[in-house]
Amino acid sequence: MSANPHASLHPCFNAEVKGSCGRVHLPVAPLCNLRCNYCNRKYDCANESRPGVTSGLLTPHQAVEYLARVLAEEPRITVAGIAGPGDPLANPQATLQTLRLVRQRFPELLICLSSNGLALPDHLEEVAALASHVTLTINAVDPEVGARIYAWARQGKVVYRGRAAAELLLERQMEALAGLKEHGVMVKVNTIIIPGVNDQHVAQVAGRVAGLGADLHNLMPLYPNADTPFAEVSEPGAQQMDALRQICAGHLPQMSHCTRCRADAVGLLGQDRSPQMRGCLVSCSQLPEPAPPDRPYVAVASREGALVNLHFGQAARFQVWGPAPGGYALIEERQAPAPGGGVERWYRLAELLKDCRAVLVSGIGETPGLILEESGVTTLEMEGFIDQGLRAVYEGLDASLLKVRKVKPCQGGAGGSCY
Repeated sequence: MSANPHASLHPCFNAEVKGSCGRVHLPVAPLCNLRCNYCNRKYDCANESRPGVTSGLLTPHQAVEYLARVLAEEPRITVAGIAGPGDPLANPQATLQTLRLVRQRFPELLICLSSNGLALPDHLEEVAALASHVTLTINAVDPEVGARIYAWARQGKVVYRGRAAAELLLERQMEALAGLKEHGVMVKVNTIIIPGVNDQHVAQVAGRVAGLGADLHNLMPLYPNADTPFAEVSEPGAQQMDALRQICAGHLPQMSHCTRCRADAVGLLGQDRSPQMRGCLVSCSQLPEPAPPDRPYVAVASREGALVNLHFGQAARFQVWGPAPGGYALIEERQAPAPGGGVERWYRLAELLKDCRAVLVSGIGETPGLILEESGVTTLEMEGFIDQGLRAVYEGLDASLLKVRKVKPCQGGAGGSCY
């Protein structure tokens, strides 16, 4: 794509406009395909600004409505971006649909994407057509160093660990960076400085990404997070960071005004308004999502066919309901895959329900809920009559009778709950 004439209005890429141009991050991407040893998105503190945390999740249409309300409140916004709380391209359907809707409704805005790069080559053409700016987090260009930073990487349904994960990630990151530059996208590379792990390696990172055409380099000090392998590693001080930036400046221009934005950051850099916009975000997250025409049905987990009273994982079969004259009708029953098989069972269930816009259950675990969300099926937790749930889905009525499940960001960890 050609260079955007308003590229200088991106406050992360141009420090001169950080006091006059703002950004908004749209939190539509809960899933992550990479487990970083410094990352823990479990905690959301209203006064904490760091990547990976958000006070709510939005669907694409909710995100665009939220964006409209943000712009009415803060007209200095020039950039709409997606930065998680997981990785945007581990959630390609939601991310790309959001970007398309933003481009259609707000063509004057710059569009930005932040990614680890692992899945970006699979969506390179569309990302380059929609986004003028992309940030890639590249912490190592040596797999031996990378193996100390990442616990695992997931490509499709395959999980790689150790050096294999680091090699795969590096290969995909280099492919993503080169491809973005071939398409004229401005690229910033973020590198998390982890003392004793990659602080002596950062000049190699700068040299490698500069050789592929990166436009800007942002060294970010490690933010020690509880319950992570790097929890006890000290955050590098300002003097060390300044010294490393001077070294890397020989390869690339350095960003020194980063504020470690949240996944729901709003406003000017250094003047984040996400606490003030939290109520708006939560309100928009409860708006009904228009159902795609290829998903006319609703699946139900029920023992006897009258009440929603089965946990998703316990249902041996699902009733499939659809609109009918005067109300709703049972279309058919579908046999669920036999228990066992780990995460593969949840993917098979998502495929079984691919023509359903929602599933009504009494409860659901985090992993199957995330997989359904990734495949476009909304999960509603409730107890009550099936008809009440159907009315809530199709008509937007009686919503107070339902507890709408909001998928929590992936927690990861050795237990493998992400995958």
